[in-house]
Amino acid sequence: MSERIRRVEGRACVLRGNDIDTDRIIPARFLRCVTFDGLGAHAFEDDRKQAAAAVAAAGVKSDHPLDDPRFAGARLLVVGANFGCGSSREHAPQSLMRAGFRAFIGESFAEIFVGNCSALGLPCATLEPGDLAALMDALEGNPAQQVVLDIGHCTLRSSAGLHNCGLRDGVRAALLEGNWNATRVLLEAGPAIERTANALPYLANFARR
Repeated sequence: MSERIRRVEGRACVLRGNDIDTDRIIPARFLRCVTFDGLGAHAFEDDRKQAAAAVAAAGVKSDHPLDDPRFAGARLLVVGANFGCGSSREHAPQSLMRAGFRAFIGESFAEIFVGNCSALGLPCATLEPGDLAALMDALEGNPAQQVVLDIGHCTLRSSAGLHNCGLRDGVRAALLEGNWNATRVLLEAGPAIERTANALPYLANFARR
């Protein structure tokens, strides 16, 4: 059984903007990798380079949130609407997970992005626009605060208050029960699968041929 995920707690990074697609999360040139190792360093690489170029004259490394020292070590990424849209690539949540994020909070998420995150045990929780705006403002005002996403109660606690959040029932159940890793569940069920297969008469007849 996979790890049961009941809550994600820690500091949060605010990434403003809607319709941030997977090409921006992890540029296409990194899809040629054989493994996902090292992808965390390249999350939002092009956006971060553009941000760095824009402020280079001021002698600042980058004003992208992922390079902001106030958000260093954040475990939750707070985003806008339709986050993770565009092409389907598992590399996007893989890169963010390897950059240290363990949950995403936003107004809405692309369907495939949610599916890819769920397979990694990364909850994508939604907030009403007003609650999300209050959360972003509170985090930017006090980046050191601890944010708590409670999977069981579907709530998010921060200095902005306690807000109800949306989590898909199937994903929530899988996280709480530790069934989110489908490959691990399948491997652990190996003996039961073999017993069932051996009890099927048509498979037994096939094996005798």
